[in-house]
Amino acid sequence: MPVKPDLTIDVPAELGRVHFIGIGGSGMSGIAHMMLDAGLEVSGSDRDETPYLQRLRDRGARIHVGHAAENLGDADTIVFTSAIWPENPEYVLAQQKGLVQLHRSQALHWLSRERRVVSVAGAHGKSTTTGMIVTLLRETRQDPSFVNGAVIQSLKTSSASGEGELFVLEADESDGSFLLYSTAAAVITNVDPVHLDHYGSREGYLDAFRTFAAQAREVIVAGEGAELDAVLADVADGRSDGPRVVRVGESADADYRVTDIVAAQHVEFTITHDGAAHPARIDVAGRHNALNAAVAVATLVELGQPIGPAIAALTAFGGTKRRFEFKGEVRGVTVYDDYAHEPAEAAAAVAGARSVVGEGRVIAIHQPHLYSRTQMFSGEFAKAYERNADYTIVLGVDGAREDPIPGVSGQLVVDGFDDKSKVALIEDWAQAAEHLAGIAREGDLVMTLSCGTVYQLVPQLLEALERRA
Repeated sequence: MPVKPDLTIDVPAELGRVHFIGIGGSGMSGIAHMMLDAGLEVSGSDRDETPYLQRLRDRGARIHVGHAAENLGDADTIVFTSAIWPENPEYVLAQQKGLVQLHRSQALHWLSRERRVVSVAGAHGKSTTTGMIVTLLRETRQDPSFVNGAVIQSLKTSSASGEGELFVLEADESDGSFLLYSTAAAVITNVDPVHLDHYGSREGYLDAFRTFAAQAREVIVAGEGAELDAVLADVADGRSDGPRVVRVGESADADYRVTDIVAAQHVEFTITHDGAAHPARIDVAGRHNALNAAVAVATLVELGQPIGPAIAALTAFGGTKRRFEFKGEVRGVTVYDDYAHEPAEAAAAVAGARSVVGEGRVIAIHQPHLYSRTQMFSGEFAKAYERNADYTIVLGVDGAREDPIPGVSGQLVVDGFDDKSKVALIEDWAQAAEHLAGIAREGDLVMTLSCGTVYQLVPQLLEALERRA
């Protein structure tokens, strides 16, 4: 079982020398860069070499490949993610030495402690919306600091230190850590109850969002729904002691109303605010991105920026890595990749693909991630794919940090389909690529989905499609 962080500890003002356990991903390496920007001495380790490590070495960070107790050196503080295990030798030694032990979210709290924080939370859409807000701020001559969960394509990075007062961050609700930040503007992309393994119940999950909203000065929320209404019902609106709540959506009473959505490889739509209609366009696919973009515009306006320049800046957004990311087209078959790893995320991603594909079919390639998640949510994943995709290929489970659980495999997802003609379990990647190439036809859209390693299958898919051509 991975380490469960203690999010109640006070983060010290001085961190000293900081060692990152698991520094090789885009998120942790980004935080490490910001620690370097703050003048701290940084070291770190990861189990494998990654594309992000050399940049840290170039900046003077001491980087190790592989985990060993001696990597800790003379560190005063460690930063870790929820992916590490208690047996990690660096973590064990840090405990024995009584070092300050910070979860990555606590490190983010330290970095953002003196800034005006914009926190973006929700079951899905966080990374894209965060990337849009950052892009719009930079295009309107702001200079925010930011940490996103995915690389912003136009900026080629997921994080950066800025000189401005704003700090924009993707806030993770999965473990409650989104409540750590001193949030001035809370952005909620949706409230779909997930992570019930952490919260214990739907009501516990909604309570966390109530707290998140109540702590802010402005709350910008997307869409409609019973869960969102349940959160906002207890959040003061228009009172001197409560946050201002701003709603973005397609309903007639939305403060920023989204209408006239035309979705293809780009999306055109209209935002109506204060009685004025403003045409808008984003050059990324997916109908759902019209709402994400409107939320980003609303956030800028609520932060004091004019709406016109904010909307004009949308054209600079080029997407986020592994969020409905276009990977190629072969003989009329388009291939996308998406990070979706929860049932609601998968449903939203495939529904977004449906708005793009026209008369073609949507073929999903689902890699179950974690044995525990597969065991808990296999039925929900099956419903999400059966309702939204024309056909689904289920791969073997990417166990990541977990040991296998007897009886848990991709077959559980397949078993959840009522119509077995719409699904196939193919655990061998080469066979999966060949099967896809054999059934795909011109006009189809293929999407790989998971936060695991499934993106590495994309070259094989494109090659298999080429051979069939």
